[in-house]
Amino acid sequence: MHTNKEKLLKGIKFMGGTLLLLIAAPIILNSSFKNQDHPYFIPVVTIGIILLFAAIYLGFKGIKTLIGAIFND
Repeated sequence: MHTNKEKLLKGIKFMGGTLLLLIAAPIILNSSFKNQDHPYFIPVVTIGIILLFAAIYLGFKGIKTLIGAIFND
């Protein structure tokens, strides 16, 4: 029972992207909610919400890839 190293590295990259998005998305959302009377409020909130959903998606995909690498799926 050997670990697929290429798949493991791909899963770690997904998790790294997830970490970046988990840091960036709340910062962007917090910044947008502090400036609600700014004309770019709606686009910035939309970008923040998209980044949050992308973080969730990448997190699930990264965990699935890591599990697949460990158990040779």
